[in-house]
Amino acid sequence: MSDFRIYKDDGDRLMEVPSGATHLKLIPAGNPREVRADRGIRIMWGQHLLTDIVHGRYRTLICGVNDTDNEHGILGEILRLVPTSQWTLRSATSYAKMFREATTLHAHEDREPYILKFDLDRLLVLAMLRPAGRDHFTLEDIYRGMTTATRMLEGRRERLPVATVSFLGAKSNALRGERHAEPSLESVIDAMWKAGYRGDIYPPVASWDKHEVGVFATFPFPESVDRMRQGSS
Repeated sequence: MSDFRIYKDDGDRLMEVPSGATHLKLIPAGNPREVRADRGIRIMWGQHLLTDIVHGRYRTLICGVNDTDNEHGILGEILRLVPTSQWTLRSATSYAKMFREATTLHAHEDREPYILKFDLDRLLVLAMLRPAGRDHFTLEDIYRGMTTATRMLEGRRERLPVATVSFLGAKSNALRGERHAEPSLESVIDAMWKAGYRGDIYPPVASWDKHEVGVFATFPFPESVDRMRQGSS
């Protein structure tokens, strides 16, 4: 299909990406004529999570929540955008605080983080409660939290399809790795994969400007990535 065009008229020529412009280099992986045995995690490069949520593309969203301030978090945005929800930013934060106090009193030996459920009528939010005494999540938190969230989705087709934030670039509920730096997106997705998660994930907007790096649309990535890291072709 050497004559294949994407846009009408002169669109293909006009849409040639100029040097330095924000864009991604998407690399196809696998045989498109074969069905993969295992479901992967779809990486929604260049897509707008809030728009997809408002348009009803998902029945469940996984994100973070804390018991002090969620004003700048994705949960706060969702609560403002879903008019049928009886939850408000204030009531959601208050509920997280009440839950935190109850677990501190009655289940202080339990391992965190916990998953709080917010029913917004046509959308279920599974919010990972940030551990007490910390202003950030860790990769271990993501693994344990996603393990719990995945169990909440098992056998519940009415809760699918599901999407999650990457927790990278977050303001209210940041994710930190070694030396307090953000981990790589691959590290986050790998933790979610090992926890059993098989839905969609939305990378941070900052990732849209990595035009020098080729990206794959699904995880696990091809074995060739690991071979290159090990010095093989």
